Amino acid sequence: QVELVESGGGLVQPGGSLRLACEPSGSGVNIYAMGWYRQFPGKEREMVASITTGIGRTKYGDSMKGRFTISRDNTKNTIYLQMDGLTPEDTAVYYCNAETGYPPQYYGPTLWGKGTLVNVSS
Repeated sequence: QVELVESGGGLVQPGGSLRLACEPSGSGVNIYAMGWYRQFPGKEREMVASITTGIGRTKYGDSMKGRFTISRDNTKNTIYLQMDGLTPEDTAVYYCNAETGYPPQYYGPTLWGKGTLVNVSS
């Protein structure tokens, strides 16, 4: 019913910047938090950043502090990830996710986007 549409990935030189966007498409569920994860080849996904829908509380992974910024446009129900000072170690597939439901009464499924590749290379 609801899909997470990601955009903004691609090839960037070391030290450069990219901005990822994730917009929910469709209706029928309530989203109370959204975030970004990334996955390196052969490894499990790790949390990059998250933001709640109402208050807008943010959380970052340790390696992303000071370089990445998550934000929300409430009018568009869209989240963004501004990535600065990129290094080759940031090369990964980045996934948007969303937590659904009406906590604490009901928790729905976690939604995932299809992923967008960020390739940091000269």
